[in-house]
Amino acid sequence: MKVSNTSLLALLLPAVTARFVEQGEVDRAILYPDGLPKTSTDTQKYHIELSPGETRWVTEDEKWELRRSGKRFFDITDHPELGALRARTAFKKRSVFPSKPKLQKEVKPLLADLSKTQMKDHLTTFTSFHTRYYKSDYGRQSSEWLLGQVRNTIKAAGAEKHVHAEHFKHPWGQHSIIATIPGKTNSTVVIGAHQDSINLWLPSVLAAPGADDDGSGTVTILEAFRVILQSDDIVKGNHENTLEFHWYSAEEGGLLGSQAIFSEYERQGRDVKAMLQQDMTGFVTPHLDAGKPESVGVIVDFVDPNLTEFIKKVITEYCDIPYVETKCGYACSDHASASKAGYPSAFVIESAFELSDNKIHSTEDLIKYLSFDHMLQHARMTLAFGYELAFTDFEALEGPEHSDS
Repeated sequence: MKVSNTSLLALLLPAVTARFVEQGEVDRAILYPDGLPKTSTDTQKYHIELSPGETRWVTEDEKWELRRSGKRFFDITDHPELGALRARTAFKKRSVFPSKPKLQKEVKPLLADLSKTQMKDHLTTFTSFHTRYYKSDYGRQSSEWLLGQVRNTIKAAGAEKHVHAEHFKHPWGQHSIIATIPGKTNSTVVIGAHQDSINLWLPSVLAAPGADDDGSGTVTILEAFRVILQSDDIVKGNHENTLEFHWYSAEEGGLLGSQAIFSEYERQGRDVKAMLQQDMTGFVTPHLDAGKPESVGVIVDFVDPNLTEFIKKVITEYCDIPYVETKCGYACSDHASASKAGYPSAFVIESAFELSDNKIHSTEDLIKYLSFDHMLQHARMTLAFGYELAFTDFEALEGPEHSDS
């Protein structure tokens, strides 16, 4: 029997009132600040890009139908210009990275400070929100909570005078977050994850704990951020390049938050040397059940090959498990927005892509299915990647002999 969205809403509304509430807080939140969500009668159209040059106009319901069928895309409705400046640029330096990691003496003591307990505590709270769907009030609340944790991390490190974190605001209510650790130059290394979650069956109604997608990536890079601030050289700004940690809103809606940020960076002419995305870092059961060794999945399609090769070397040097090459297709996470803007980007995931978490986008994306030991390996890689590139002299690496016309 076919049940309309409206009828299903009526059945499900009594089950969606619980949410995370801070101790002592009065729960004044409502699920729909502007009334009931629109159903399939909504005729608004969104312009999506499914592959380079392949676009179409779809309704929101059609967006979710595409996602349920495994299709990924940019929603380019608000940012059709992303990448236009790059396309008009006749001269572009190719990306160049260190031949190998070189800062083991500085990095390895920091790795010992990474904490599985910290990640689990943060993720427990983060998944307590009914959903982190970017259009919901819960999505707004979870973003505000996350910004608070980032700022608390800065304060605990005694770094408030040098390091800062702000919302990058969006019209849908859940804002992205950018934490900045200024270096000697404005050349920037970005480490990202997306903070939103979604249940692809009625996103505005059903629970979406999003423990793995992408709560795991969110707390993984938050833990790397916490520990990298234990370095006096980092806190004092003695590193060459500015470090930014990004937590993107609305990845699930078509990479909306990251597109907005990298569109702005492209307009400003920001010099982003590298961008690493962490999206799903904790689910390893299928890999082990298939008799395959626990591995870090390194995406090799639609990424910068030179940056990806450097990341492989970082994993080999600083992680206790190997990597496996894998593919995820076009626009499969927020690194794609950086790539489209002309910036070298890479993506590392929990396993071979075909063995990654099959519980995402549902009520079953729960902490109990995750391995914090595996997440710790991703945190080690993220911390080492950030530290090594923060101190890299890109100007020396990118001399005239490294330019392509």
